[in-house]
Amino acid sequence: MLASGWATAQSLQHALQSTVDHAMAGQSGTAVVLEVGSRRVLAQHRLDVAAQRLAAPGSAIKPFTLLALLDSGHFDPQERFYCRRKLRIAAQTMDCTHPEIPAGFDASEALAYSCNSYFAAFATHLTGENLRGEFQRAGLLSPTGIAAREAVGGMRNPESREQLQLLALGEEGIAVTPLGLLNAYRGLALRQDVSRSSDAAWEVVSQGLKNSTEYGMAHPAQPDGMVVAGKTGTARSATSPLTHGWFAGYAPADHPEIVLVVYLEHARGRDAAALARRIFTTYQQARGER
Repeated sequence: MLASGWATAQSLQHALQSTVDHAMAGQSGTAVVLEVGSRRVLAQHRLDVAAQRLAAPGSAIKPFTLLALLDSGHFDPQERFYCRRKLRIAAQTMDCTHPEIPAGFDASEALAYSCNSYFAAFATHLTGENLRGEFQRAGLLSPTGIAAREAVGGMRNPESREQLQLLALGEEGIAVTPLGLLNAYRGLALRQDVSRSSDAAWEVVSQGLKNSTEYGMAHPAQPDGMVVAGKTGTARSATSPLTHGWFAGYAPADHPEIVLVVYLEHARGRDAAALARRIFTTYQQARGER
């Protein structure tokens, strides 16, 4: 259950549901908030969409790509990478949109700034099976059991270097449901609660997710007075020239109690992150009522 001394669970749920309802008014997409420990749904908008919509996750997949790299044994997370910002993979323009960082990135910083060039370069250390194994462990390719009549995420085996890179970036070759991504980030939240500082590989990912909201590409999700962890994603739609936006994350960052996903059609990741901030703020205010 959520931390003792809060307002009742019912009042917290009511506050979160009211915020989700207002935040998602007029939006096309879905948002779901879970209690980390029990996996109980605390608030939701269009749970059917969360269960059935299959879409490319974009950069929201990068924590799992990074875990695959860390598990591979052929990767140094401290090695610095100098981003040239311009990136073309096959016919796709994947230019980096983060600020220019002359000192380059280590792995945590690359995750925080969502550097496409970094992940595309280091993805060549992996195979499709490396990525499939990590995505399967995360639960991205399995039903979650959170809702009835779920669609199931899928991955296409890459047949070229370019397909492998696009897969690692979450742009092509993989489609997940919002519930699938939510459940995968719940797994990250559970790992945070268990590992703390005892798992060096996890610390690389954990720090990147916290830095992403503190100063990186997911900064619009950061509420006042509380550290959260999460990641944005923006990907091209398979059915239109527009993009869709994601945010997935958990709070508090060091002792997670809630995890959420926001998925917005015809939007970008920063739009989903800004909406997530409203949910985190409500949670923070309820948490302060002791």
